[in-house]
Amino acid sequence: MLKTFIDGIVKNNPVLVLAIGLCPTLAVSTSAFNALGMGAAVIFVLTFSNLIVSSFRKVIPDNLRIPIFIIVISTFVTIVDYVMKAYLPGLSKNLGVFVPLIVVNCIILGRAEGFAYKNSVGKAVLDGLGSGIGFTLAIFIMGTIREILGQGTWMSIPGGFEGFKVLGQGFLNYPVLFMILPPGGFLVIAFLMGGIRYFEARRSA
Repeated sequence: MLKTFIDGIVKNNPVLVLAIGLCPTLAVSTSAFNALGMGAAVIFVLTFSNLIVSSFRKVIPDNLRIPIFIIVISTFVTIVDYVMKAYLPGLSKNLGVFVPLIVVNCIILGRAEGFAYKNSVGKAVLDGLGSGIGFTLAIFIMGTIREILGQGTWMSIPGGFEGFKVLGQGFLNYPVLFMILPPGGFLVIAFLMGGIRYFEARRSA
């Protein structure tokens, strides 16, 4: 069962290996804090939706499984959305429509259909945790790179902490704004994917 958890983080990483869920990844990874917020939301929704789908997999009609999956997922997405709006309004505003869109995120639906619906509760929960943590690590690394190069800070919080000034005041005055634009996101994810392929090739050689 531990292999199921580890595979979700490394071997079957949703973003850097399977290349799914890229839309929210590119949109919210402009800062490390936003990335952590989205990652936490995905971990919660993915883990609990896998738990419910796996628990009721034997009584869910095969021809109705997708609508039922969406209902289950949307329930947990609504919980996350309301909690963020109540306790983290700045983060909720920054993430915007991408929190409600978790309902149709390929990662969530893919794991519900491809794994939770076919496996035991324990394996489904570990798969949800592993895939969620894998997504969070990928998006957090992207957010860190893009924020440091694009804004000169790290872990800035909307309406609060201004972030650590990693590269000094000189860089703050002339950041690489390209990195917080969509092309910068594609560039970062391409380098990360390339790095993973390179190390895999070296390890298997």
